[in-house]
Amino acid sequence: MAFKKYLPVLKDSLAQLGIEEETPFQKKTLPIIKSGQNLFGSAKEGSGKTTAIIISCIQKLKGEAFEDAPRALIFVRNKEEALALKEEFLKYTKRTDLRIYTAYDEQNIDHQREEIYYGVDILIGTSSRLTKLFHLNSVNLSQLKLFIVEDAEVAVKTKQIGEIKRLTESIDKCQYVVFANSDDKRLDKLNESFLDNARWIKMA
Repeated sequence: MAFKKYLPVLKDSLAQLGIEEETPFQKKTLPIIKSGQNLFGSAKEGSGKTTAIIISCIQKLKGEAFEDAPRALIFVRNKEEALALKEEFLKYTKRTDLRIYTAYDEQNIDHQREEIYYGVDILIGTSSRLTKLFHLNSVNLSQLKLFIVEDAEVAVKTKQIGEIKRLTESIDKCQYVVFANSDDKRLDKLNESFLDNARWIKMA
């Protein structure tokens, strides 16, 4: 049975959404993420990367809110992708008390700082805004369990990857998960930084 070793609340959500089995990409990547190992995975659009992110976050955070600092940090390209990913998360987290927040450049940063201060479990945002919030001492990374890059080849092309790398230098211990839609050769250099000793899963 698919997903049999996952949280009951997560399995219920998957069943209600009509998701009965993993995609081929998820079969390869979900066990790696669940084991705690760093991962780079590339596969075409529609392979189930977004759902893999959501499943992994809920499972890793045990479907429960905890204290105030974010435990999952997810980097996306822009405001639209941040909001879209949050909407996807909400489909799966209705029966949990996980707190999901988005941070992007168009928002008032003082308002963002206040909202994050009151507690967030999953923080989704652009690299520029998350970097700025971190340097303003508004994002505490000490409790972080998952550091996720949703669309790595875009981050490389737009130079966002530099901001992402610099943030990893401030993290003591964390699991890194990086996804991409294609196998961009420039991404191979990530194994020299925060993806050291990661598993690499590349599917056509």
